[in-house]
Amino acid sequence: MHSPFQEDITPLTTLPRFRRSDDAASESPRSIASPSADNAPPDPEASPASTSETSVSPMQEYYQFQTRLYVLTLALIGTIFGATWLAYSLDIALNYLLGASFGAVYLRMMAKDVERLGNVKTKLGNGRLGLFVGLIVVATQLNQLQIVPIFLGFLTYKVAIVVHVLFATFAPTVRSSRQLANR
Repeated sequence: MHSPFQEDITPLTTLPRFRRSDDAASESPRSIASPSADNAPPDPEASPASTSETSVSPMQEYYQFQTRLYVLTLALIGTIFGATWLAYSLDIALNYLLGASFGAVYLRMMAKDVERLGNVKTKLGNGRLGLFVGLIVVATQLNQLQIVPIFLGFLTYKVAIVVHVLFATFAPTVRSSRQLANR
């Protein structure tokens, strides 16, 4: 019996976009398929944004993302600290700030682990978990510290990640138009 979906099947016409960095010496299938593409003049209709985006290395893009995430995390920490101080008390706000500062350190440790991921073949994350557990243990042992504001402060870096993802998902045109304006 003939399937109605067989007519719509076309062969794969695109090549994989990702290539290992140690394969840089080997030629890509695109350059083999069209050797005259290197000698061709640049396309006048190609936008400057598309040509400059391809020149950014993945590590540069990661460092830009990392910087944006740090700035967003610090902005959220300052905003939430101020709001907590106004809404509750300085004591609760300082507990939040303690947890948020440990969360920022945790984010920094996680970023360093991600940066090392391709270079070093080691287990990751053991020290980060110890940082969180140590913070919660100290908070439970001291009567001056309150666990809930410290815990919520620690989670501020996760809020920054969610805000960044939502902004990148729902407002990509704002970011790309801002990049074009900077050129």
